[in-house]
Amino acid sequence: MEPVVGTTPKVVRSEEEWRTQLNPAEFAVLRQAGTERPWTGEYVETKTEGVYECRACGAELFRSDTKFDSHCGWPSFFSPLAGEAVILREDRTLGMKRVEVLCATCHSHLGHVFEGEGYPTPTDQRYCINSVSLKLVPSE
Repeated sequence: MEPVVGTTPKVVRSEEEWRTQLNPAEFAVLRQAGTERPWTGEYVETKTEGVYECRACGAELFRSDTKFDSHCGWPSFFSPLAGEAVILREDRTLGMKRVEVLCATCHSHLGHVFEGEGYPTPTDQRYCINSVSLKLVPSE
């Protein structure tokens, strides 16, 4: 995965340390910018209230009250927890221009954000995030 220019992650581990900490599917998505197959992730249709954390470092990223049904096959949110929770960067892989979403704490790949799709959300954004990148901590 290409390093993020202009910022240093707060959590830094070697590739071997990440491989030890994460299972192969988590490593492929979080550290190699892969994508899980649509409709296979554990949080696609979850309605549980709580906070979604980065599975790699535990940083809080999204709240369940910003999650919505986009019917795209991945969990979708209309806003991250706070402006500093994620980093957005241009992604020109697969022959198209997209905006990649990374965890601001460890720079792990989370998914992509799309705008202008017409969803009835306050931001007109869809943070399309891999379930394997997240860990839901339910509200008590």
